Amino acid sequence: MQATRIRIGTRGSPLAMAQAHEVRDRLQRAHGLPEGAITITAIKTTGDQVTDRPLSDIGGKGLFTKEIEEALLANEIDVAVHSMKDMQTALPDGLAVGAVLPREDPRDAFISLKYANLRALPGGSIVGTSSLRRKSQLLDVRPDLRVIDFRGNVQTRLRKLQEGVAAATILAVAGLKRLGLQDQITAPMPIDEMLPAVAQGAIGLEIRGGDDTTAALVEPLNDAATAQAVISERAFLARLEGSCRTPIAGHAALDDGRLWFRGQILSIDGTKKYDVSRTGAPHEAHELGLAAADEILSKADAAVLARSSA
Repeated sequence: MQATRIRIGTRGSPLAMAQAHEVRDRLQRAHGLPEGAITITAIKTTGDQVTDRPLSDIGGKGLFTKEIEEALLANEIDVAVHSMKDMQTALPDGLAVGAVLPREDPRDAFISLKYANLRALPGGSIVGTSSLRRKSQLLDVRPDLRVIDFRGNVQTRLRKLQEGVAAATILAVAGLKRLGLQDQITAPMPIDEMLPAVAQGAIGLEIRGGDDTTAALVEPLNDAATAQAVISERAFLARLEGSCRTPIAGHAALDDGRLWFRGQILSIDGTKKYDVSRTGAPHEAHELGLAAADEILSKADAAVLARSSA
């Protein structure tokens, strides 16, 4: 094991680097690796390079993974560290998910310098977010709000809030905690009020298919409960052909030996929303997500479904 060398690739944002460092530390502890055995390379992705347009206008899923996956396929890195909510449901040929880390808090966080929670915002208040899901959910609860596009990393969005660009913003609790910024959270959003993005809070380790050495190295980091939950969520998303142009939410969790799933699809303006709930055995995770998606497909408005396959 002393000769082991592991090359990690990730985005260069502060959050992505924090996640890569967490993976490095877990690998070192799992295998007793010395300092220097693991290197981390920051790779700039399309999603990082294009910051003047909404994500939905430049291609949907894969914007924050494509270049990292290309480095993995070119054998320039051994492990790609991703926020799993950024990953495409169908991975490029030759790649696989080697492990999923224990999930951090999956909820969204309401952040405001003036107001205690979403319902305290005065009518007409501006809320900033780059997520179509969050926009639709916000307008579902508060159609009187004005929602604007809010691109940039966590620090950039917090700065925009300080500058008064918006009265509030919504960020993932998991990202804030991993950055040590949990004190910035005004109020966590209850999952019943704002269902999270598929795989929110989960970190995925992507490897080359057939790379048995790396697979064995990352396997001890895999958290079975998180992996099963994410499998059902990603199956739901895949069946609905979701992308960054689609307001889709989904969350699953193990409780008392059962896997509980809830999914949701919305219209962009938040005026239409379709919810579905399912429960089953953990080994049925994939089928559970597919069944939930099929129920949505059977009852959702044709115009909303057309948007989901755009």
